[in-house]
Amino acid sequence: MKALVLEFFRAVFDSVRDLLPIVLVVGFFQLLVLQQPLPNLDKILYGGLMVVLGLTLFIRGLEIGLFPIGEAMAHGFARKGNIWWLLAFAFALGFSTTVAEPALIAIAEEAAKVASGGGMIADTDLARDDYALGLRITVALSVGAAVTIGVIRIIKGWPIQYFIIGGYIGVVIMTAFAPPEIIGIAYDSGGVTTSTVTVPLVTALGVGLASSIKGRNPMIDGFGLIAFASLTPMIFVMGYGILI
Repeated sequence: MKALVLEFFRAVFDSVRDLLPIVLVVGFFQLLVLQQPLPNLDKILYGGLMVVLGLTLFIRGLEIGLFPIGEAMAHGFARKGNIWWLLAFAFALGFSTTVAEPALIAIAEEAAKVASGGGMIADTDLARDDYALGLRITVALSVGAAVTIGVIRIIKGWPIQYFIIGGYIGVVIMTAFAPPEIIGIAYDSGGVTTSTVTVPLVTALGVGLASSIKGRNPMIDGFGLIAFASLTPMIFVMGYGILI
């Protein structure tokens, strides 16, 4: 019990250390540059405490639960030897983690509000909900496809740089044809997909799979799935903008 308590306080200390640069930056500009007191100091302190505790529990959850289960399932599918089940799992994992990504939900809802305000879609709740849902599904499909391609790359041992170069060439080409209103959203979609839910499980899948295949180096071959996951949404969302 004592060891668990010490481990928890050590994790809290690590979270405080990680958040300290943000606190120093905000405090410097608020107190020395703007020369204004912090508004609602009691709420800020309470919120900061919640952030520290939330970050501590979240990181411990990743270490205890998500990373091990991702690696264990990758090992299991590799031992099973059926590539189609592995690819189906990779796609389903990429899709499900992305469609539940809080950052993606937030940006999709904001994009729907801006689109309705700018006259791109009808100014109704139904139109905004449909637009946001369509955007989320498009991004989730793109990440599912990206993780599937990344898994094939790990199995085959193909160099990652050719995929990344080809992908960004595709982004440039799509940018030339996509409506200007969707380009910024597409580029941001590539960033918000690689957030709290998606990154741990997808990274664990890549590392676990590379560890399970003879001749693959987890350091060289296991990483890189997140690069695919942040690249393909840009292409898919611009395609979504062209279609609608």
